[in-house]
Amino acid sequence: MAGRRVALKAIDWVAFAERVPPNQRGMFNALKTRSDAITAKLNSLPQTAAVIDWNLYRTTVAKAGMVDEFEKKFKALQIPEPVDTQTSVVNAQEAETSKDALTYVEASMARIAQYEKELDKLNNMLPFDQMTTEDLNEVFPNTKLDMAKYPYWPHQPIANL
Repeated sequence: MAGRRVALKAIDWVAFAERVPPNQRGMFNALKTRSDAITAKLNSLPQTAAVIDWNLYRTTVAKAGMVDEFEKKFKALQIPEPVDTQTSVVNAQEAETSKDALTYVEASMARIAQYEKELDKLNNMLPFDQMTTEDLNEVFPNTKLDMAKYPYWPHQPIANL
């Protein structure tokens, strides 16, 4: 099985470690240790399987035809390898996530521009201790009283006393 090495994406453990929250550091270390152990075990296996010397077995085994039968069965043996069905799904998820991230970054940049305009407006306004009520209502329109809705504010109408 080690004869066919599957080419996988290399994991950038340093970049991965930067994104791991402190409360999950133990799980990350366990994952990295297990991954390194599996990689080391896979790398220790030979690229090709050891060649069987069938002639040696023919001279050693007493029963005639037994080695020929084993050799025929061995050559006919096909070990099924699982079909990779998840790589395309993961790649599609990665593309979708990248698209969502770009959309989020664009929306964030628009919000940043809006907040910078608001911050510029706040930096350039009169200090509160120098403002009049009209200046306050001009800078913050939501502070202006609606006299049609509240004609007696801050006082109560005489009928309610």
